[in-house]
Amino acid sequence: MTSNTSLSSPTESFPAPFTELLQSQLNDGETIVSWLAPNLNPDLQFADGLVVLTEKRILSFEAKPHSRIASSLTDGTWQSWDLNSVAEIRATDRAGLASLELIGPERLLHTWRFSSSKLPQARLFVQARDALRRAESGEKLLIAAPSVCPSCGVLMQPGQIVCAECAPTAAPDTTRSLWRLTRFAKPRLGLITGGFVLTLLSTAMGLVPPYLTIPLIDEVLIPGKNFQHVPWYVFGLFVTALLAWLLSWAKTYVLATVSEQISCDLRNRTYEHLQRLSLEFFGGRRTGDLISRVSTDTERICDFLSIHLLDFATDVLMIIMTAAILISIDPFMAIVTLLPFPIIGWMIQYFRIRLRQGFARGSAAWAEMVNVLADTIPGIRVVKAFAQEHREIDRFAGRNQQVFEANTRVNRLWAAFGPIITLMTDIGLLVIWAFGAYRVAHDQITVGVLTAFVAYIGRLYVRLDSMSRMLANAQRSAAATHRIFEILDRVPSVGEATKPIQPGRVRGEIAIDNICFRYGSRQVVTNVSLNIRSGEMIGLVGPSGAGKSTLVNLVCRFFDVASGSIRVDGNDIRSYPISAYRSNIGIVLQEPFLFFGSIAENIAYGRPEATRDEIVAAARAAKAHDFILRLPDGYDSIVGERGQALSGGERQRISIARALLTDPRILILDEATSAVDTETEREIQEALDHLVQGRTTIAIAHRISTLRKADRIVVLEKGSITEIGKHDELLALGGTYARLNRAQEQLAQEYSISEITK
Repeated sequence: MTSNTSLSSPTESFPAPFTELLQSQLNDGETIVSWLAPNLNPDLQFADGLVVLTEKRILSFEAKPHSRIASSLTDGTWQSWDLNSVAEIRATDRAGLASLELIGPERLLHTWRFSSSKLPQARLFVQARDALRRAESGEKLLIAAPSVCPSCGVLMQPGQIVCAECAPTAAPDTTRSLWRLTRFAKPRLGLITGGFVLTLLSTAMGLVPPYLTIPLIDEVLIPGKNFQHVPWYVFGLFVTALLAWLLSWAKTYVLATVSEQISCDLRNRTYEHLQRLSLEFFGGRRTGDLISRVSTDTERICDFLSIHLLDFATDVLMIIMTAAILISIDPFMAIVTLLPFPIIGWMIQYFRIRLRQGFARGSAAWAEMVNVLADTIPGIRVVKAFAQEHREIDRFAGRNQQVFEANTRVNRLWAAFGPIITLMTDIGLLVIWAFGAYRVAHDQITVGVLTAFVAYIGRLYVRLDSMSRMLANAQRSAAATHRIFEILDRVPSVGEATKPIQPGRVRGEIAIDNICFRYGSRQVVTNVSLNIRSGEMIGLVGPSGAGKSTLVNLVCRFFDVASGSIRVDGNDIRSYPISAYRSNIGIVLQEPFLFFGSIAENIAYGRPEATRDEIVAAARAAKAHDFILRLPDGYDSIVGERGQALSGGERQRISIARALLTDPRILILDEATSAVDTETEREIQEALDHLVQGRTTIAIAHRISTLRKADRIVVLEKGSITEIGKHDELLALGGTYARLNRAQEQLAQEYSISEITK
């Protein structure tokens, strides 16, 4: 059996070595439309696989666990589903683990799992199935040969125009994307209606002057009499021009105000939604890209609504009203005048489709350039410390060149489009002059009518040219809108309870019951159970990657457990409102983050309403008061970007004061003293002694010496609890804890000897 799709070049057609294997499965005449190569089996073990979409069915090959296709082409199973039995195909992503779901009319047919890096290809697979569905309803389906991206060399799907690696943002449908903005326009429907009425009146006023030229020419100028009427005609032209200007100013002001309000709401809603999204969303996103969406994209939408859309509405009204006036003056002449319009409309649609992908690529390239700025400006000290200025300059220049190349491709197409429209309008005017002159010569119309027609057509074609130029702005705005709604459509993975229980001020009893959690395909926490009494201090130790930070993240509910439960005061933490629950938790991190602002503002971040006396009291308890007073402006001193004006120990004590001020019932200490010297550690430890009193505390530490005061120490290895007990008890066991303690003591001795020998 053979296929009409060429498989002669497997390096360009399909991931090797699937080509020969797939040829044996395809029926005669069966065409390959898209494919996906999942890299996980149902048990979330790494294994090769293949999902192929043809015009008739979906084929799937799944290798057996621990089997690689390259070594055995027969060690796996094939499955097939007819497209008529498939109701929907859905691509999803959760914390780095992506999946492709095949859904039938009544049940889930199959699920393929893979790492999130393959999600763009999975979405292309879904889009290809949607294209087939549209083809069934009569739309022409074009199947192109696969190709390789000229920029990055990544294999592209058949018919794929934009590389998923170079331009991960899919090109949106212009109408659908912009139509979604109406949800932000509904609250201002009254102002929008008023603006539309003003637009209608100003457009009507602009059409009066050419109409007045008909009697002025036919009854005054050509006969050479009735010149006493000229002042009245001139006065009428002046009044209509003045009214048109006033109405145009009013409608521009009203609609521009509305567009600014919509843009403001869009920024607020996007930023608010970002704050509500879970941490896993930010783990796979670049800061620069998100900043670009909230700032640049919303500004682009505002410009479109306030300028280009307003002009477009005016143009449409002008064309409709002008066409009506021309038909009322001379229907036959009007038909000849309007003949080029269908051709121009077809050209606009033709170019619109081809511009769409270009603007999506440009937006993605712009976001990548902003990402470089977001990386290097906050990390400028690291850049300079390693003398990498030239490297970062080259990296920025490379991203900037990608923006230039993406925009150049669009401009090349746009440069051809504008002159073609201008040429068509010029030809249209020539046709009117020629046909109108013929009819004047045969006394079928008057000179005044021809003059009015030329005036109206001149305005009409100017408006048509303006409408065609609005196309580029509409495509850019659609791409920006699509990127904004990619955020707004994202659902938090840590959701609010449907029937929440208000926690109030909790006692701090924590019950961790047989919980499991995974990051993508990697199991991080496995069957962990632990009961923590109110006011108890628990120390967490273990090698890197043991799951310590993940465990406290689950307690804070930054993520939700995959199975099991975490209860605080007897209630599952998923039953509490997220904000109310977290208000009972204080966190001191290994690398504290301070916001640009004063020291007082940073201490009071968790309680903005705190008085200066309360701020000072918290700073005293955190052993920060003395060094704060030595600063030039005391508590009003600016800490700089991310607290760079302070030392590591000073930043840490500010963060302790911040936690003290909120008076949390549950305290998380994540390596709070690991990044400071011994003397600073002693001062911070004194501050922590004040902080942990009367609070349920979970402390992560690599330095075992800092956990000797803990009521119990929990040892984690490979996501499971292996030892629990006090310091002396765990040393007596001679297990993991004792081994870690000996290693640290030996390291400390070696360090002391090296210091003495100096």
